[in-house]
Amino acid sequence: MIQLNSLSKKYEEAIVLNVDKLSIDKGEHFGLVGNNGAGKTTLFSLILDLIQASSGNVTINSIEVAKSEAWKKDVAAFVDDNFLIDYLTPEEYFEFIANLRKVDSAALNEFLQQFDAFFNGEILDQKKYLRDFSKGNQKKVGLAASFIGDPSIVILDEPFANLDPSSQIRLKSFLASEGNKDKTLLISSHDLNHVTDVCERIVLLEKGNVIKDTPKSPKTLKELEAYFSGQ
Repeated sequence: MIQLNSLSKKYEEAIVLNVDKLSIDKGEHFGLVGNNGAGKTTLFSLILDLIQASSGNVTINSIEVAKSEAWKKDVAAFVDDNFLIDYLTPEEYFEFIANLRKVDSAALNEFLQQFDAFFNGEILDQKKYLRDFSKGNQKKVGLAASFIGDPSIVILDEPFANLDPSSQIRLKSFLASEGNKDKTLLISSHDLNHVTDVCERIVLLEKGNVIKDTPKSPKTLKELEAYFSGQ
């Protein structure tokens, strides 16, 4: 479904990503971990054609992302708060995304009901713009909006960051829910516990290179903790 081919990104002489081959299958829950500067956001940005590769390419459903926009109907993402439109209210933003994805108001309202506990009474009917919400609540809006229209691929960069513990647990439950079982999820996170709970395959990046690519097993979390602790 998603194929990275001899993909690299460099700024002047600094190589920030260098991935020879990487495939992500349909329905796979793919976790990406690594220290700051490892290349996680760069990798997601290249998949989404937000930045230009220095070499190689990315294909989604055999469509090269840099040469066609046909793949976009299948993909949704929330990488950072730049994806939001900060002069809209949450309701206006959800309606905007729903219109793009051809979801009517009734279906949108039904969709949003599943996020009642996640929103915790702090998102809807607040009569304020997105720019006036906390970082955590802005993230809740962006995360929920990513799933409007039932996209087959959803890419989330650090989805657990800035969320309180209750919201992290609710998000983890949602991502692992039956409704997302067949959806292709790409998730990066500094939280090793959460990413290993949600994802069935873990890729470790270090200085732009794939250091480890493994199916999740009972030993995965301990192996990652050992790697990052230098043991």
